[in-house]
Parts: sequence; structure tokens; C-alpha cells
Amino acid sequence: MKYLRKIIYGTALTVAALSGCNKEGFQQLNINPQAATTIDVNFLLTTSQLGAASGGSQGDNRFVDWRTNIGMFSTAIQQLSSVGGISNAGNLYQHSPDINDAPFNFYYRDIRNLTEILRQTGPGGFAEGENNNTKQAARILRAFLYHRLTDYYGSIPYFEGAQAQVTQVFFPKYDKQKAIYTDLLKELDEASAAFTTGADANFAAADIYYKGNVAQWKRWGYSLMLRLAMRVSKVDLPMANTYVAKAVAGGVFQSNADNTFVPMAEGPSQWTNQNGISRAIIPGDGGEPVFLSKRLVDFLKGANVSSTADDDPRLMILSMGIGNWSATATVGITNFAPVTGGTEPVNQKGMPNGVDLTQLRTLEGNLTLDPNLTYSRINRRLLELNDPYMLMHYGEVKFLLAEAAQRGIGGLNAGQAMAHYNEGVKASMQMYTIYDASFAVTDAQVTTYLATYPYNPANGLEMIGTQLWASHFLNWWEAWSEWRRTSFPRLVEHNYPGNVTGGKIPQKLMYPNAESTSNPNFTSGASTNDYTTKVWWAGGPE
Repeated sequence: MKYLRKIIYGTALTVAALSGCNKEGFQQLNINPQAATTIDVNFLLTTSQLGAASGGSQGDNRFVDWRTNIGMFSTAIQQLSSVGGISNAGNLYQHSPDINDAPFNFYYRDIRNLTEILRQTGPGGFAEGENNNTKQAARILRAFLYHRLTDYYGSIPYFEGAQAQVTQVFFPKYDKQKAIYTDLLKELDEASAAFTTGADANFAAADIYYKGNVAQWKRWGYSLMLRLAMRVSKVDLPMANTYVAKAVAGGVFQSNADNTFVPMAEGPSQWTNQNGISRAIIPGDGGEPVFLSKRLVDFLKGANVSSTADDDPRLMILSMGIGNWSATATVGITNFAPVTGGTEPVNQKGMPNGVDLTQLRTLEGNLTLDPNLTYSRINRRLLELNDPYMLMHYGEVKFLLAEAAQRGIGGLNAGQAMAHYNEGVKASMQMYTIYDASFAVTDAQVTTYLATYPYNPANGLEMIGTQLWASHFLNWWEAWSEWRRTSFPRLVEHNYPGNVTGGKIPQKLMYPNAESTSNPNFTSGASTNDYTTKVWWAGGPE
């Protein structure tokens, strides 16, 4: 299914213009985004919901995804590979200021808008006592964006972050990740429980995720709580136990119908409404030269690479095949000319990670090798300009519940793990029809796959972690975070000459240079400013 309707964000664009687009450090990022104090808070919610997809509300929908999601994480986490372009940074563990700066500079701007909603609906605010559901939705989305930021960098400005319009603190202090997670879980707990039922026409009109469906907002709040609780489970088991139990009791996603995604459209604005991942990769627009990785394709092809009988049904959903991919005169419309046999599942081939073109040709024993005629491309039907942008899906929830059960967290027990795992595999395989109806996977296909690769409790955590990794295709931020937490799947790291990590997959991003030079609290409060220090929930400093 395509979201062909045009989503008119005139008010969102107005707010974005009022917010400003400077890159001058946190002082500027903290300035009140609105001169007026009576802008409808529902407009601010719509703007921020849109911004959760690639920072599109800031007028450049592909910037964050192209630099960070694709440029660093997709190749570092070994789902894509490349021998050129921005994505060499993740593939070869190289430094790029743009990759590090992008999330910090973009997400805080949408957090400002969400903070403004809370200010206006809070004590003394213009809309105090009004717009309750908009307020609670803003708290959940704000928690989502902050959890992303702290996962990328470690310590960040949180309690004083984006508060200048209220506190006049232009140089906020840094907070430790444990304190941030403690508050984020509290926020999700309170907000998810505080929605009110009944007609709320303004909220429904503003909400582009669930169209005002309060039950689904609550399920997303509790599902996000589950994600955060499991993320801290190896360093703060009591916190994990408490909030996994709360999430299950509150009610998490029940099916793929609950998946949280940002609907995109081809207009009215190329830079605001279109899918930023698509724009970064398709020829004629970004054209980032990425291919499916050998690690991913080998996983999808199963143990017997010469047979399709044990293939993962997602193989030819994620792969378009092998061939030349070129742009036509219309940006976003692509021509694909497969090589002979290039669309046959058995012939799919992933590009190795961690090598440049010269090394790749040597590795393959072909000094004239053309990557375009050798390796599998991402399926173009996942890269239409109006394709939805996934934030969280049901399969992830089921895998997290399977892990919690296998480890006995939150009152779950090991006997429940297999059922959650099997449902997670099914949900992950069947979620792609929102991109194209041809991506339907039948129950029979899922049953065959699960019979071929049955859940084994002795190896359960690795099976869960690997499936969780695979389910986050396109959302490489989360694949990276879950790998840092679980160490699954087992990835082979690469020591390319001149890399900046000593041959290790990056564990965090570095802070923007502008932030380190403009905020006097940086030196005393920020995490170690390198790529290799683990964040707290992965076993690093608090």
C-alpha cells in the first residue's frame, strides 16, 4: 500500500521557519523557536512527528539518514556495504564530521517544539488544562527522540536541554545516561497512562501516526517502554524488571496494525514530505552507492546457498537483484537492467564489508570487477519517494518479549520464549506490505521457515538477537543499538588501513565540534569524545 495522499504541512513549514536552521552550537539550538506564544500546539505536534523521519521538518528530509543512518550505521552493522560515497565511513570505520553532527543538530530542533507543547499545556501555559492527548503524545515522541540521542552519544543535555524558552539556560549541563533513562521510563509510564478517551477532533486532525487513536498511542508508549527497559537490562536489572512488567501490563503492540511509521508523500515539498532514505539512495537524487552486504545476503539465503528451499522469504523483498540501476529524467523513477539471472534468488550475492574497490577486486579475483554487475541492490519498491518511514514495529516487540522470557525478566518465563520468537519472525516477514502489496508473505511460508530453523532455547538469545538485527532493515540506527547491547549477530570486524577505531565497530558517535567549543559544560559533563567508548547500557561509564 502506498500513501499517495498529499499531506499538506503548511503549518509545519511555518513552525520550521520560525524555529530557524542555524548550526552555531547548542546556544542557538536552545533559542525559543517561536516569537508568538499562541501557536496551536497541535501544529507543533504534526511538525515534530514529521521530523522524526530524517529531520524532515527542518527542511532537509535526507540529511540525517544519508549521513548517519546510511553513511555510518547501515554499513557498520553490516546490512549494506559500499566501495564509495558517504557510507565508506561506516564500512571502513572512518571519521566524518557531518555524520556525527547530524542527529545532534536536527533532533534538538524538534525536541524544542515538543518542549513548547509541554510548556503551553503545563502550569501557567497558554493552553493549560487543554489538549491533554496532544500533550501525552508529545511526551512519548519527545522520549523517543531523546532516547535516540543518548543512545548515539551517551551523556547529553537532557534536563536543561531545549529549555531556554522557559529557564533562559542557553548552555545546558550534560546528564548521565542512567539518569536520562530513568526519567525517560518515568515519562513513558506517566504519559501512556494519562491519555483520555472520547472525541478529540483537534488531536485526531494533527496526529499523522495514528489519527488520534488513543489505544494505539498507549500501545506505542508501552512498547517503547519495553525497548528502553530491555536496553538497560544488562546494567540495571531491577529497572528492567520493573518496566518490562509495566509495559506488558499496560499493553504493547498487538499486531503489525500497531506499527509506528511516518506517512510520507511526493509533495507538496520535496525536502519535507518525501522519504529521506529513498532520496539518499535512488539514482537521480542522492545516489549513494550501497549494496546488500554479504553478511545479510548469506543470512537470508540460509544454510544451503545453492537451494531456495531454506531461504528467508525476505530475500527478494530486500533485494531487487543484480544489475545496472540508472535514473531517468524524472527524479525518483529508476530503470533497473538485471544481468542474466540477476533476479533469481539463488544468484543473489552480497558485497563484503571492510574493503575498498581495489581490495574487493583482489578478493574476488577479478581486477575489472564492476560492483553494479556483481552484487545485489536494495529493492526499489522499498525506496519510493512516498514510502512510509518506520519508527517501531510489532516484530521488534515480540523479539524483546522473547528475550525477556528467555532471561526471566519482568515476570516472564523461559517457557514463553518460543511463542514470542515465532510470532516475531512472522510479524517481521509480513510487515513489508505497507511498501508494496507484492511483498506479502504467507503464513505457510513462515511455517516452513520456522520448521527449517526451529527455536532452540540453548541458542535462543543468539537467534533472537540475529532476527532482531534482520528486522531493523532500513532502521539501521536500531540494528546498531541492539548489536551493541546483545553482541548478536556475530559480526566480523575489519581493520582497514587508517581507520579511527582500531578495527572495531563504532560504539558511539562523536559530538559536533560546535557543541564542544560553544558549551562550557561540555568538558565536565560529556562522555568521552571518541568512537570506541561504550555507552552506559552497553557496559560503559554511567
